[in-house]
Amino acid sequence: MQATQFSQWLILSPLMVLLAGAIVGVLIEAFVPAGARRKVQVVWSVISVLAAAVALTIVGIETYGKMPQTVGAGEYNADGLTFGAQAIMLIIGLLSILVMADQTEHGDGSFAGQPADVPGSRAEEMTQHLGYQRSEMFPLALFSLIGLMVFPAANSLLTLFIALEAFSLPFYILCATARRRRRISQESAIKYFVLGAFSSGFFLMGEAMLFGYSGTLTLSDIAKAVSSKGGNLDWLLLAGVVLMTVGLLFKVGAAPFHAWTPDVYQGAPTPISGFMAAGVKAAAFLAMARFYFTVAGQLGWNLVIFMWIVAILTMFVGTFWGLVQEDIKRMLAFSSIAHAGFILIAVIAMDNQSTSAIMFYLLSYAIATVGAFAAITLVRQTDAEGNILGEANQIDAWAGLGRKSPLLAGCMLVFLLSFAGIPLTAGFIGKFVLFATGLRAGLWPLVVIAVAASAITAFYYFNLARTMFMDEPASTSKAVKSQGITMPVVVICAILTVLLGVLPAPVLNFLTNATIFVP
Repeated sequence: MQATQFSQWLILSPLMVLLAGAIVGVLIEAFVPAGARRKVQVVWSVISVLAAAVALTIVGIETYGKMPQTVGAGEYNADGLTFGAQAIMLIIGLLSILVMADQTEHGDGSFAGQPADVPGSRAEEMTQHLGYQRSEMFPLALFSLIGLMVFPAANSLLTLFIALEAFSLPFYILCATARRRRRISQESAIKYFVLGAFSSGFFLMGEAMLFGYSGTLTLSDIAKAVSSKGGNLDWLLLAGVVLMTVGLLFKVGAAPFHAWTPDVYQGAPTPISGFMAAGVKAAAFLAMARFYFTVAGQLGWNLVIFMWIVAILTMFVGTFWGLVQEDIKRMLAFSSIAHAGFILIAVIAMDNQSTSAIMFYLLSYAIATVGAFAAITLVRQTDAEGNILGEANQIDAWAGLGRKSPLLAGCMLVFLLSFAGIPLTAGFIGKFVLFATGLRAGLWPLVVIAVAASAITAFYYFNLARTMFMDEPASTSKAVKSQGITMPVVVICAILTVLLGVLPAPVLNFLTNATIFVP
């Protein structure tokens, strides 16, 4: 159903609010004095996200019972999936921006004063002496958030690609802006850019083949073209779907398209790692769900076998490679790969209940992920004289954190328990509904493998928990206080993780209404 002109603008209002916020953020960079620029950007970015959340709430109220609708000549879907996905994106965006904005009690943040300075150079010393603080990451984050919100809502191949590039390009820049370990940060940005461009090529080539097959760019019309063929397989259709799926699998970090994930998560500024791990994975999986349920799923076993192989390989890589990691950010990267394998089960299951299962799992995973990466920013290395250095990312450096900072260690433990799927956490409910979806669809071999993989991944989560609470405190690390609200964000994420595990019904009931509709 095509929306009226007023409804179209109303449905697009959350995106318009964010776009206006991002544009004003660029103007702030140009006209606000350098000394006040960062504070203004932080306040304005938070206001923009909150205003978009209010607009999205109004959209939900005004369009309740009127979905599904399409906007912009069928380019944009307004349905339950879009509403739920955008709500999740705004939660991720708000929490991530708050962590990005923070500094420690020692006045240093996660971002370089001048990312172009050569590490250890005279120019970098001068930058630190003058106290330069970059603030352009906030409008970049807003631009990426717009792309993340459009990606799952797109009903057109063209809109899909534009949204993909809209959130990818800012992340390529943000990955290179780490304050410390600059070379690793810049290396991760180059890897992400090169491999991201490579995957975008697959994605675009797949779109071209689907257009050649159907003569249309709209997903719903492509689905009709596939149905009209009576199930006859065309090589253009199969190649197009597989190539587009490969592009999406790269974004979710599924094996064998996962190689960028640990390097980028390790090298990027930690708040950006959390934003990417939560936001990009959620947006890409929800876009994959729409594409799979609308078009790709009609290929049946011609595609299911490929997806089974990818899901099993993804769980294998994420599980066993994670066991040998000594860097916490790399460990969380391989953890995210394993979680991608779990979510693929619901994608393969391909029913309406899969949608709510995927969305709840992504919400619970995103909250715990943002909280875990926020906690990492507060554990720092120290030298022999007790001076605070960069983040202590080695697992051994977290030894005894439970004694030095019980609250921080306790929150991190909650996140680890959720990742492992322990009862009374959001992760347990997420895995339960996800695996139940797989069993209903007869995917019990995948579910058995996933349960075994989940049990094995618990070893590296519990290894970190044991290190924090049972080992003697490390003398080379310290939990630092933040000037802003990183610690409150960590606590909020931990509380939400427990609440979603204890009282999941309201959220599950809400997300159950997020059913895929083909306009």
